Amino acid sequence: MSETKRLPGLDGLRGVAVAGVLLFHAGHFGGGFLGVDLFFALSGFLITGLLLRDGTGSPRAFWGRRARRLLPALTVMLAGTTLAVWALGDKNLWSTALADGPWVQANLVNWHLLAESAAYWDRFGPGRVFGHLWSIAVEEQFYLLWPVVVLLIVRAGGRAGHRVALVAALASVLSLVLMVFLFTPSDSTRVYTGTDTRAFSLLLGALMATAPATRLVSKVASREVVLALLFGVLAVFWLVADGENAHWLFRGGLFAHSLLAAALIALCAQTPGSPVTRALGWAPLRGLGSVSYSLYLWHWPVFLVLSEERIGMTGWARTAIVCAVSLALAVLSKVLVEDPIRFRATWARGRTGVGAVAVATLALAALWVAVPRPPVVQVDVTGLVVPMVTS
Repeated sequence: MSETKRLPGLDGLRGVAVAGVLLFHAGHFGGGFLGVDLFFALSGFLITGLLLRDGTGSPRAFWGRRARRLLPALTVMLAGTTLAVWALGDKNLWSTALADGPWVQANLVNWHLLAESAAYWDRFGPGRVFGHLWSIAVEEQFYLLWPVVVLLIVRAGGRAGHRVALVAALASVLSLVLMVFLFTPSDSTRVYTGTDTRAFSLLLGALMATAPATRLVSKVASREVVLALLFGVLAVFWLVADGENAHWLFRGGLFAHSLLAAALIALCAQTPGSPVTRALGWAPLRGLGSVSYSLYLWHWPVFLVLSEERIGMTGWARTAIVCAVSLALAVLSKVLVEDPIRFRATWARGRTGVGAVAVATLALAALWVAVPRPPVVQVDVTGLVVPMVTS
């Protein structure tokens, strides 16, 4: 929960979200992709609450915290994955890592994948090791724009919380309209991974962090019962959703899911003692949530590298192996990279921090150039016989 006090129930929701995504990618849970929407709503809720508490603080301070939180793990994963697939010599993984990596670094990989016609429901095409990072790009683009909007509203004075709520509500409805208008039944990738059509998931979370929404939630009678009902309805969403074929998701279903998720998050934050919130605070689930970011980063490259063909396993046996490896890498990332830089490294702040980001950016850019491209397969056409066509 950024630099503020962590709420066990929200960490547990992170754990639920990342578990759903892992099971979806492993082919065991068709609705698990909705974990991304839960992540979006959580992000919008947490960063908006932080921005409103900071008041008239500079967005540069917010961006600095976000950089220390997100960039170290992302940089290590990008470099490590690229070097690993190069060493393995897998031409598909190697080629797409070099093609997509710079766009990940630029926080634009979702638009790059759309331009490449990489269909989401085809699991990002053959061997796109960074295909899952479209959602990280959407969040990063939101992190760049939303703090400026909130800061301008706050500095204008008056009832800033009400105006932020109004802007978030109107912008989320506009995002929904764009999704409905741009949706095509043949392929929903454009509306599913486009920043403009997915912004409502983040914005609805942001809306629930504002003063009007907070007061409304505080007045809800029998909040424990409402929490249980919300959790149950979201569970039904996850059980019945089929992203590729459930066209209702893109005609308001995802919006409804995000709104319910945002309401659940707000209620969990205000009702830490409820049975649902205490259950979400279960230690293993909370622990999974604490490494959810790095686990999300690493899991898809691991899934592709440890393919069924490479390790000779299928089904739940392979799932157990790839999830264990992904979790181990996530824990190492948190212990050795993320926490030291985020909490203890004084050099990661101020001007030296800006310099460190610049050095890391240049080093990654150099990596994309230094790693050779896969050899082009030469086709010998000399032996081909072209049949004669006679009249």
